[in-house]
Amino acid sequence: MKNVLHITTSIMGEDSVSSTLMDELLAKFATQDSLEVTQRNFANESIPHLDGPWLAALSTAEADRNSEQQAKVAFSDQLIAELQAADTLLIGLPMYNFSLPSMLKAWIDHIARAGLTFTYTENGPEGLLEDKKVYLVTAMGGIHETAATDFLRPYMKHILAFVGLTDVEFITANGLNMGPQSREKGLASARSQIENAVSNEVEEVAA
Repeated sequence: MKNVLHITTSIMGEDSVSSTLMDELLAKFATQDSLEVTQRNFANESIPHLDGPWLAALSTAEADRNSEQQAKVAFSDQLIAELQAADTLLIGLPMYNFSLPSMLKAWIDHIARAGLTFTYTENGPEGLLEDKKVYLVTAMGGIHETAATDFLRPYMKHILAFVGLTDVEFITANGLNMGPQSREKGLASARSQIENAVSNEVEEVAA
């Protein structure tokens, strides 16, 4: 059985392309293996952004934390525990204004914690997470594959590697807001990528 951390970051609900495609990918994986799925849906449960009091709670010794600080740290700890326990990470990843949803950035700020998911060494930072397979299902209104307007995928690839996750695969639907023909082409391409991802996963398991 595989433990899957399934993160929905879109605020669009049922109209979200990234969420729809990610659900399709998860359903296809479920036909190949038994899955234990932990879900985080930012549309239903927001991820609070870090602020001064939150950072103070994280930096206060456990024995000295008040009840509010304990609750803040427990929330961050739970996000890290979910990530540590997962074998596979699925993230729905819409592009908002050329970058990532702000609550996904907040989630990253919670899970990127020195001593737990990364550490600093004489040779620079080193990720502490056991390497996991990561699928990022991306939806973009325009076409950004070769342009200099994609700040989403390079950042996600870098920050995941920072905490030790380097086996990252992007599944991308491009051109969704460029007319019906472009939208259908983008969706068809993404679904083809999903089929390839599932086939590759089956081959790896068989090997």
